[in-house]
Formats: sequence, structure tokens, C-alpha cells
Amino acid sequence: VVGFHAARTLNAMGANVFQAGLSKGILESHDLQGVEYFYSTETAIAKNCLDADLVIGAVLNKGAKAPYVVTEEMIKSMRKGTVVVDVSIDQGGCIETSRATTHDNPVFKQHDVTHYCVTNMPGAYPRTSTIALCAETLKYIKLLAEHGVPGLGAQENACNAINIYRSKIANEQVATSLNMLEYFIPLNKLCE
Repeated sequence: VVGFHAARTLNAMGANVFQAGLSKGILESHDLQGVEYFYSTETAIAKNCLDADLVIGAVLNKGAKAPYVVTEEMIKSMRKGTVVVDVSIDQGGCIETSRATTHDNPVFKQHDVTHYCVTNMPGAYPRTSTIALCAETLKYIKLLAEHGVPGLGAQENACNAINIYRSKIANEQVATSLNMLEYFIPLNKLCE
């Protein structure tokens, strides 16, 4: 979602915006007219990085580490002064040269490219981010209050909202990312 918002904002500011993805239908559903879409392949990303002034990495692999989609070689090929923002840094980053930074010390340069890789970026705006988080999680809280954890086990989308239950990992992606699959049991099984 953050990638779509960034594309919309940059497009409205008059930038030439190119967005990589795996489904053009998703791009169209976000009504991003004027944004040029390309299918996300290593070759296509490398080509678009060459002339970019700004690259925003926003890859989400729910519950698991984000894959690197921008390699160090791509960073080296960028023009001096290019800026990269790795929004995926909370999941390990999607830009190979990224390393976690803080709000107090947010940027570093590598290969003459400025990197912004602040973990918990929404933390800079705690009130706004809390309101947004509450709006997204309220539906799960209501389901939990109404049906308890066993009731969530019957709701396919809600199952992903529970990571740990009864000392077992109820989210397969979390178990995989922690290399603890032996502790994974699907939530619907834990609720039987």
C-alpha cells in the first residue's frame, strides 16, 4: 500500500513515476493514472534504476523477510546523488545495501547513493500512525471480542492476525522466518 501512496503523491507533484509490481490489476485498482507500470523482474528493475532520482523499495512478504529486489550492483549503477528509501527495512529490507537507521540518524551514503532506511517510519508521527493502526485493527478486535480466538480460527483473513496462541506459532510465515516450523500449528487446529 505504501508504494501506491508514494506513486500517487510523486505523480501529483509532477514526477515521472515508474512502478514495479507483479500484478497490473492491483495498480489499476489503486487508480494510478499517469504512473508507468512495469512487471517486476531483475532486468526491468536494473534498467529503471539507472536514471532514477529516487527509488522507493516497498516489498511486503507478510510475516517473513522481504526479498532483495534492488541489488548492490544496481546501487553502484545509479547516478551520484540518487536517493533510495527502503520502507521494507522492518522486514530486513528489500535493497541489498540497506541497513536499519533511526529517526535521530536517518541516512547514510553507500556508492554515492543516499539511503533512508528508518525502522518504524510511522513512529515519527505517533498520533497519526496510531489512528491508522486502530482503524485497521479494530475489525479484528471486534471479531476477537465477539467470538474469542476460536471464532477467529474460522475466519480465513482473521487467522493471519494471530501469530502466537497457546505457546504455539499460529502463523506459518512467522514460523518459517524464525526457522521454527516445528512449533507451527494452524490457528484453526489450535482452536479445536
